[in-house]
Amino acid sequence: MKVTLAVTAALLVGLVLTACSHLRAGDPAVADEARRRVEAGATLVDVRSPEEFADGHLPGAVNIPVGELARRLGELGPPTTPVVVYCRSGARSGRAERLLKEQGFQDVFNLGPMSAWR
Repeated sequence: MKVTLAVTAALLVGLVLTACSHLRAGDPAVADEARRRVEAGATLVDVRSPEEFADGHLPGAVNIPVGELARRLGELGPPTTPVVVYCRSGARSGRAERLLKEQGFQDVFNLGPMSAWR
């Protein structure tokens, strides 16, 4: 019984570590991947408010606030269009990523916070 519990615990820890090894905000590889995608032609979308966008944004970004994204999908082109989304903290860009994928966009990358771009 103890051996079974130990093996199960080890497997769970391994799964958690594997899941956590994927790209995430704060990891320099996230910025590198986002930049690579934008350089390859992905549309860079700032999902913050127009006021936040006016205060500063990443070069080449378009502003579609997350609350308007569902009705402005046509501005992004067809669902085959690669898209990189970002916001201030990563919460709104996470919502945008989910919405885009639910609407059939196949290549969506969440940079997370704008500060991750570096």
